[in-house]
Amino acid sequence: MEHLWAPWRLRYILGERETGCFFCRKSQESDDAKNHVIIRERNCFALLNTFPYNAGHLMVAPYKHTGELDDLSEQELAELMALTRRCKQLLAKAMKPDGFNIGINLGRCAGAGVLDHVHMHIVPRWDGDTNYMPVLADTHVVPQALDELYALLRKNIE
Repeated sequence: MEHLWAPWRLRYILGERETGCFFCRKSQESDDAKNHVIIRERNCFALLNTFPYNAGHLMVAPYKHTGELDDLSEQELAELMALTRRCKQLLAKAMKPDGFNIGINLGRCAGAGVLDHVHMHIVPRWDGDTNYMPVLADTHVVPQALDELYALLRKNIE
């Protein structure tokens, strides 16, 4: 039997969660490398998901703290989509995935892990990236460390 080591997942598995809104905290801090903030725009920013579903899982969020799309201005909504597109292009260039899952989960029943801060998920996908691990072991395998991926994406920003 082979062993798959992913020690950074233990914090998630054990439920050691930070308090408060991490989108607000990370958007206000200046250490973008530590927080894996990839791109900052006027109304929105993009960052790597600390507990990704797949390698390259980015999130785009407005700076405004709200859980409702209806609370965003037309300019904030437009920038949310434009930055999502830019992040998709960045991931395509840097990681060359076969496809993407892109979307917003609103409400707990829709799968939202963060209920009070709207955000867009951009998840690169590759043919065959889903295997027996999620089915048999309720485990997702992410093959690349966040700091390494952060450096790769920052290098590819145009």
